[in-house]
Amino acid sequence: MRRYGKHTDEDDVRVRPSRRGSRPRTHIRPKHEDAAEGFVLTVDRGRITCLVEDRTIIAMKARELGRKGVVVGDRVALVGDLSGAKDTLARIVRVEERSSVLRRTADDNDPYERVVVANADQLAIVTALADPEPRPRLIDRCLVAAYDAGLEPLLVLTKADLAPADPLLETYAPLGVRHVVTSREELADGGAERVRTMLLGRITAFVGHSGVGKTTLVNALVPEHRRATGQVNAVTGRGRHTTTSALALPLPGEASFPPPEDGGWVIDTPGVRSFGLNHIDPSRVIHAFPDLEPGTVDCPRACGHDEPDCALDDWVADGHADPARLHSLRRLLATRERHEGD
Repeated sequence: MRRYGKHTDEDDVRVRPSRRGSRPRTHIRPKHEDAAEGFVLTVDRGRITCLVEDRTIIAMKARELGRKGVVVGDRVALVGDLSGAKDTLARIVRVEERSSVLRRTADDNDPYERVVVANADQLAIVTALADPEPRPRLIDRCLVAAYDAGLEPLLVLTKADLAPADPLLETYAPLGVRHVVTSREELADGGAERVRTMLLGRITAFVGHSGVGKTTLVNALVPEHRRATGQVNAVTGRGRHTTTSALALPLPGEASFPPPEDGGWVIDTPGVRSFGLNHIDPSRVIHAFPDLEPGTVDCPRACGHDEPDCALDDWVADGHADPARLHSLRRLLATRERHEGD
């Protein structure tokens, strides 16, 4: 007969046996202090290729990382089989703090931002001078993304044998953007030296509209790691877009991270038809204009720098900065309000 109330004792307590054993659960995660350092080269359907010392390692993201993403350029910590032998698999247990993050959205109304590359310090914006025609709005958007991410932009103009570079360069002269001009014949002869000198000692992400010759340029820079190229219609942008995933490639020389002064990393990214800026805070773009930024002290709160009472107009009128610089800033800030084809 069962007893209840104050007449019960420990013999009357019914305990359901645990199926998980008696070991207490803990939220303490291992620190993996002995994990090896790696540099992410590419990510493909859950398989992450990393450089660990002089070996290429295939890894997967450890469960303890949760939803934290791993992207090309990340510095990571790995455990497990680090031999690099066939059919071996390591685990990424930690993603180190990123020095920079280049992001974009699919379009300006898309709230979901995509990380393009991590830890780059330069953004090479590849643009053809003809076939297809230059898209200044897309260039402007890439510049805004570079300034927001803290990357130094580099304008790489291809197909100079089809059209002159001066008209486009004049548009961006007030920004002081570094640039280099190439031709198809130059790249066909393996002459990418002038571009290569702009990349030494840096991690450079390459972006560009499909068909501008971005992958051809990358192949000339890193001939031992040739990527496939395909034909893309110059008008519609449709065709075989051969670069489907970002890939980090070392310039000829020592492949290490950080790159040596006589080497560097090229990160080839898939061709883009658009570069959404929904994630960009316009207030951060002004940081790329050190000659204009002090003039914003007297701006009204939340000034968009293109309003009647913007203090930058007086700042420029007083001779503190070139009016062309203010025009360029406002053109870049307006890219979120205009379609890239405008």
